[in-house]
Amino acid sequence: MVKTALIAVGGNSLIRPGEKGTVAEQLANAERTAQAVVKLVAAGVRVVMTHGNGPQVGAGLLRSERAAGEVYDQPLDVCDAATQGEIGYYLQQSLLNALADAGLTVPVATVLTQVVVSADDPALKKPTKPVGPFYSQADAEDRARRLGWSVVEDAARGWRRVVPSPEPIEVIEQEVIRKMVADGVLVIAAGGGGIPVVREGAHLRGIEAVIDKDRASAVLAAELGVDMLIISTAEPNVFVDYKKPTQRLLGRVVASELDAYAAAGQFPPGSMGPKVESVLRFVKARGGEAVITSYEHLADAVHGAAGTRIVPG
Repeated sequence: MVKTALIAVGGNSLIRPGEKGTVAEQLANAERTAQAVVKLVAAGVRVVMTHGNGPQVGAGLLRSERAAGEVYDQPLDVCDAATQGEIGYYLQQSLLNALADAGLTVPVATVLTQVVVSADDPALKKPTKPVGPFYSQADAEDRARRLGWSVVEDAARGWRRVVPSPEPIEVIEQEVIRKMVADGVLVIAAGGGGIPVVREGAHLRGIEAVIDKDRASAVLAAELGVDMLIISTAEPNVFVDYKKPTQRLLGRVVASELDAYAAAGQFPPGSMGPKVESVLRFVKARGGEAVITSYEHLADAVHGAAGTRIVPG
């Protein structure tokens, strides 16, 4: 039986394709996710939630750059912290409302979370993490020239700005989160992959980057020792030969088989790649199980009736 689960929600799930990302839109999307999560809480599962922040942190950077000279600048690590509060608020309020509707009294709290990375991580010199809105190629290249951005085409949906994305090493607040979960708190943590910090002796210093939330979620899930890591994404399952005539969904799959598919290049780095890599890390590190599915299927996926379930072996 699954007693504890870490659920990683994508930042794009709060701003869906075609949406502007208004507060009303993000709250409505957060409410749908919250209703799915509360089904697990009602079944007795203790939950930690993490979330992405790609669209939101990009918007924060854009605001800071456009307001330069009028208000103080916000470096990327501060934008990470700001989006943890913003998205944490959407999710926290939505969860409390959904819990009340279900007749459940469960405390919910957002923990501002710092994640240690290496100051020597080569990823800091090679931006790869898409943030902010999608642009046409011409608009993206124009911004690259004028503003010094690095831009790439993202999953054939358009062009986006990219920023450095170092590997997460440890979550500073892991013990606080562990105690809160033990006390029955539904915790929202490691938002946007956490605020990236480096160690300088006994001190911490923030750096300008965005950590991949799936990788950070795998680290936190392993540190907490949860029974299951769940990655919520746009698709109900992981597929091999995605969008080809030979497309095939994966139901229950052992880690070694999924590893072989990944090695064969089945999961692109800009979409399913980091999710598959992250669940494999967790399963191998903890011997627990992992699920990749859409938010609508969370409860069924935990009970083995939906999604792609990754098991040791």
